[in-house]
Amino acid sequence: MKITTACLVWVTGLSLLAAASTQDRKLDARIEQELPALVATYKQLHAAPELSHFEAKTSAFIADRLRALGYTVTERVGRYPKSEWQAYGVVAVMKNGDGPTVLVRTELDALPVEEKTGLSYASKVKAKNDAGEEVSVMHACGHDIHMTTLLGTAKMLAELKDQWHGTLMLIGQPAEESINGAQAMLADEMYTRFPKPNYCVALHDSADLEAGKVGYTPGYALASSTSVDVFIRGLGGHGSRPDRTKDPVVAAAQFILALQTIVSREDSPFDPAVVTVGSIHGGTRYNIIPDEVHLQLTIRTYTEEVRQKILASIERIARGEALAAGIPEDRAPIVRPNPEEYTASMYNDPQLTERLAGVFKKTLGPENVVQMPPAMASEDFGYFGLEGHQIPICMFSLGAVDPVKFQESKRTGKPLPGLHSSLWAPLPEPTIRTGVKAMTVAVLELMNK
Repeated sequence: MKITTACLVWVTGLSLLAAASTQDRKLDARIEQELPALVATYKQLHAAPELSHFEAKTSAFIADRLRALGYTVTERVGRYPKSEWQAYGVVAVMKNGDGPTVLVRTELDALPVEEKTGLSYASKVKAKNDAGEEVSVMHACGHDIHMTTLLGTAKMLAELKDQWHGTLMLIGQPAEESINGAQAMLADEMYTRFPKPNYCVALHDSADLEAGKVGYTPGYALASSTSVDVFIRGLGGHGSRPDRTKDPVVAAAQFILALQTIVSREDSPFDPAVVTVGSIHGGTRYNIIPDEVHLQLTIRTYTEEVRQKILASIERIARGEALAAGIPEDRAPIVRPNPEEYTASMYNDPQLTERLAGVFKKTLGPENVVQMPPAMASEDFGYFGLEGHQIPICMFSLGAVDPVKFQESKRTGKPLPGLHSSLWAPLPEPTIRTGVKAMTVAVLELMNK
């Protein structure tokens, strides 16, 4: 019997598909076996959140779990410039022969939000923030889901060492919410003390996807974030004699309205940008015109050119409104970007992102993989790719919404709670199951034998 080359290719292809299918079923079985313990871990983390810069217990918990799985773990990695805070970064390394180095990151910190979900494992934690004020604390951004997924992925890959080679580096990053944790770890010579990765991968739970699905965004995925303090100064006095004052409250109101023209009239509609006034403070009583009004702004852009243009516009408008109000030059406004409240935009390497999207479609099903548009939210994960996108990175989205509630929301138009909400509550089991599988197959794809 003569066997043609085409026939051999066809038979070989079928054999590879069968082997891949078998491996996929085995991974599903491993995850299913581990899922009850992972859900319990998630609930434990959810009930015990810690604020940025104070993640001592959380980092120790993650470090202990990774050490028990056979990883070489280093704690307290990170250095905050000009600060006495102790950084609680965790780096766990597993070497498995020659091959690429892949970094997988989770965040450790939570938010100063009072939880109102009513869950049996809801956070009741109160803690002191950076200013020494007591606040409620909640994992309102899903970092507890991320940590649980990392631990599940760590266990899968430790048990599947026959299927990958290279160096796996798992990162527990502090202070993502204050957007200085990634820089703190890099400032502590992380890429000198530990292997410099060939790829960096992370996930983030999403309120825009059903649990069981993942999303991907090639190219610019998240915007830069710049915090700006603006001080509109005037000449205060009695509320009954405004003619003897230069009222900074009125000037501040005019300034806020004028800011709206930056995006609508100065910025190209093809360059997405957001300018938001998040806080305004001025005055002490009904009948006193104050000397000063303090505003706090956030700017979101993708490119540095647009960011600088918006900063210049804010300063020009502030000075112009002060001039129009007759405020003297020695009381001109002060516009001060906060260098400690800045993070660059996040750029997903298109080739890496499409490569992982292809793997997700094979293992999760194409109906469960969605290409998502860029968002104006911000993240500091991009810093691990170094300046100029030296290291390819990819952050993908992990659906976390109850599918029934998601479809009902689409039908009625009634919005569901989102990230940073006191009501944010991911659906644990399908979210964690999908997250562990997606991250495990992503790493196996990059480190496959």
